[in-house]
Amino acid sequence: MTGHNSLSPGRRAACGLALLALCLLPTAASASGHSGETADMIATVLAWFIVCVMPIAGVVVFWKVHILPEHIAEKRHHPQKDAIQVLCLLSLVFGGLLWPIAWLWAYVRPVSNYAVYGTEKHEDYFYEMDEKWRAGKLSADEIEELRDELDDMAAKTRLPRKLKVLRKDLAAAQVKPAGTALAGGTA
Repeated sequence: MTGHNSLSPGRRAACGLALLALCLLPTAASASGHSGETADMIATVLAWFIVCVMPIAGVVVFWKVHILPEHIAEKRHHPQKDAIQVLCLLSLVFGGLLWPIAWLWAYVRPVSNYAVYGTEKHEDYFYEMDEKWRAGKLSADEIEELRDELDDMAAKTRLPRKLKVLRKDLAAAQVKPAGTALAGGTA
């Protein structure tokens, strides 16, 4: 023999049919590999898990997804982040219908805010930059950019008191290299 199967085509077909018949014979069916009390205990534990844990997990996931636009707006220093936060809360009340609007709003560049107020950032951004500047953690370029932004804002609108003080202190300060703290908050 030369390596070919020694069965004739007729015998091969008969063996194939016999194998198919064996596969089609009914066997004992079981829903799981467990039986009796073990299967009942597993079903009970699974039912309690589904009834008690899954609704809580669903609410938590729903809530976490619905506050994502708020976190995005905060991270991007969106000037209308407080309004986006309110829209996220309203979206929770209305079953998520307003969530896509909050998501889009968090990513929209606030061009109209720049035209009116001279900045695309929330006031909190400037307070954070003030703290970094007073700690000596800003580079000369960042300080110059902060001065320019505050000047643009002052040209278009009245600055809040804290930002006026920051603008005045920045104007009076000498540019210091990053990593050196300013004595008493001014240079």
